[in-house]
Amino acid sequence: MAKTLRRSGSNGGITKPDPYATAAAARKGKSKTAAANNIFKMNTDIGQHILKNPGVAQAIVDKADLKQSDIVLEVGPGTGNLTTRILEKAKRVIAVEQDPRMAAELTKRFQSTPATAKRLELILGDVIKMPELPYFDVCISNTPYQISSPLTFKLLATSPSPRTCILMFQREFAMRLFAKAGDKLYSRLSVNAQMWATVTHVMKVGRNNFNPPPQVESNVVRITPKKPRPQVSYEEWDGLLRVVFVRKNRILRSVFLGTSSVMEMLEANYRTFCAQQDLLLDDGPLDEVVVDSMDVDETGAGDEEWDGIMEMDDEDDLPDFFKEEADRKAKKLQDNPNRKRKGKVAELVRAKVKKVLETDTDLGDKRARLCDEGDFLKLLYAFNQEGIHFS
Repeated sequence: MAKTLRRSGSNGGITKPDPYATAAAARKGKSKTAAANNIFKMNTDIGQHILKNPGVAQAIVDKADLKQSDIVLEVGPGTGNLTTRILEKAKRVIAVEQDPRMAAELTKRFQSTPATAKRLELILGDVIKMPELPYFDVCISNTPYQISSPLTFKLLATSPSPRTCILMFQREFAMRLFAKAGDKLYSRLSVNAQMWATVTHVMKVGRNNFNPPPQVESNVVRITPKKPRPQVSYEEWDGLLRVVFVRKNRILRSVFLGTSSVMEMLEANYRTFCAQQDLLLDDGPLDEVVVDSMDVDETGAGDEEWDGIMEMDDEDDLPDFFKEEADRKAKKLQDNPNRKRKGKVAELVRAKVKKVLETDTDLGDKRARLCDEGDFLKLLYAFNQEGIHFS
């Protein structure tokens, strides 16, 4: 049946909807929807990308295999999309949030359920700057990408170790966790993660599952600390890796003997070790000028140049002696670094390092990017046997 158009007015014209009024109404409705979905503008500078897909959020929590007795540490809870699901399965949640606006929204979300709110402890602050983490059984985090590396190292160093960690990372960072010796992405992060934990892939998460969408794709990984914990000092182990992975494409002989700042650090540590052990040192200068081609920080014949790839850590995560190396090198060039009068302690430490690299381990000509966990353990043990320490 045909519809009858209603006529109006003396001119007999047909009444039509006002296109301007319709567009204005649409804009108004759209703005209300946007206001409802976006409480405030996300600060992407600190990695605020809210996980909006409820299916993905539920899958992440399910993969944690939570128990009713578990205390869960959540880093970067945002508005609580993961938090609500964790509280359904765990005894308590300790949520660490840096943004006061997010913390306020998270608190508001549970105001109507006091019983649930009592099981949520909200800590306002930077998790990386916390002196120590509270006790927790499981960590679940939609990790702000800027703190991926320091958070991983902080969790690996936590004692007692958590049962497991389910963490969302930028895809390339996640791939570094899995990288093996010889891979392009192999790094200090790879060796540390695989030394202290078993790392497994959980799922891929596309950028459209976040609000606002990040520029990169994401992966969820499971990090399960090894138990019993390897009987190696974390500080010593990580200290060695910091040295060798600054120039991972150089042979180890050049990394140690060819970098004055490294030798100065090892000499200082050796002096501390001797003082603690009540060992006397002949601290006088050498009687002759020592000429050693390895004094110069060069790649050496046949050695590859450094490709600039190191850790994804911030510069602040590096020891001071690396940050100051450029200034020292410039000053040493003025003093002719090929001819330098060394002290007896410095030369003793140098001899010990040579012995470790060339005799005890035979790793002097190997590059860090090709060394596996066993090589680094052998290296650390040999250095420690000579009284050379990295922490």
